[in-house]
Amino acid sequence: MLWETFRLAIQAIFRNAMRSFLTVLGIVIGVAAVISMVTVGQGSTQQVTADVEKLGTNVVMVLPGQDTMQGGPGGTADPMFTLRINDAVEDQIASVALSAPISQSRARVIFGNENRRTDIVGTDNRYFEAARWDLNRGRFFELSELQSGKAVCVIGETVRESLFGFADPVGETVRIKTLSCEVVGLLKSKGASTFGSDQDDFVILPIKTFHRRIAGNTDVSTLFVSVRDGASIERTMEEITALMRDLRRIGRGEEDDFEVVDMEQFATMLSGITDILTGLLSAVAAVSLLVGGIGIMNIMLVSVTERTREIGIRLAIGAQARQVLLQFLVEAIVLSLIGGLIGIALGLALAVLGANWLSIPFTPDPGIIMLAFGFSALVGVVFGFFPARRAARLDPIEALRHE
Repeated sequence: MLWETFRLAIQAIFRNAMRSFLTVLGIVIGVAAVISMVTVGQGSTQQVTADVEKLGTNVVMVLPGQDTMQGGPGGTADPMFTLRINDAVEDQIASVALSAPISQSRARVIFGNENRRTDIVGTDNRYFEAARWDLNRGRFFELSELQSGKAVCVIGETVRESLFGFADPVGETVRIKTLSCEVVGLLKSKGASTFGSDQDDFVILPIKTFHRRIAGNTDVSTLFVSVRDGASIERTMEEITALMRDLRRIGRGEEDDFEVVDMEQFATMLSGITDILTGLLSAVAAVSLLVGGIGIMNIMLVSVTERTREIGIRLAIGAQARQVLLQFLVEAIVLSLIGGLIGIALGLALAVLGANWLSIPFTPDPGIIMLAFGFSALVGVVFGFFPARRAARLDPIEALRHE
């Protein structure tokens, strides 16, 4: 009897295929939106974690300015660091494996007829180790080049593609402003970050070369600190903070004019933001399921009215009220399930497109897919019950008189 009821439900649905499709459109949109939003959100969270792992989970960054990440105002007094401060952090804190000074600006790099505006970074070999950069070709800086401030550079993959195409850049000479420098190394690509920024778009110079030939000063904008394995990140951050306050002569009760940022905490914060946005967007998308359920109920009520005589005939020849109720309830559930299946396929397709566009991992969650499918079936039960009960309660005589 159940199979026969299911067969009749399928026939009724395909008898009015266009109306049935429009009926389940709300379910399709709701399920697709929820699945695509959650999948893209999870992919973003995974990409944040992967980006931080590329830098190292034991990395701390020290930045000039007051604690803007916690909502404080930006500092203006003595904003930049010096090489002396960087060396003090490395030498005086036992849990610090190394500290790399970083200075940075934007400039146009020229090779032959090609040019590109990119980030110009001044640092030393400690940065390559702390940030886990590997070479694709060439070498890092030699000690004599760092000490003398020689005009040599290491470039990222994006700069290579723009200036050299498929050619080997090592040994070639590029021009930055008035500086001509030899390319001695090419770094392996790290690709785009979570928010789409290119992590390979830069030229790295020895920091003394950067200070003398590019910046014209000795400012250091960031300290990139690598903490020893097994050491407490929190304790190291406290020691860095205490040392920085002493070096920068910040008195008791005065606010810090610098920030000490744990990259793992930063990743957790970003992951929390993406989770909140994903939840909000998914909640908005789930409203479509409610709207779709109301649409199913309305169409099923119309169907009951249109098929009143059919219902009357079935009741008159001996069909029980629960059999009529089951028939219309199965129709509503089948409609919802069809919409759920189409929505799952559409949602996964949209998630693939979104992941490719944002350059994030495609990480479908089977739990979310099953939840969306089960919720679509629940919508059919909830919103199909009232029309089904109305059909089952029709009086056979009155139903047969219906025109």
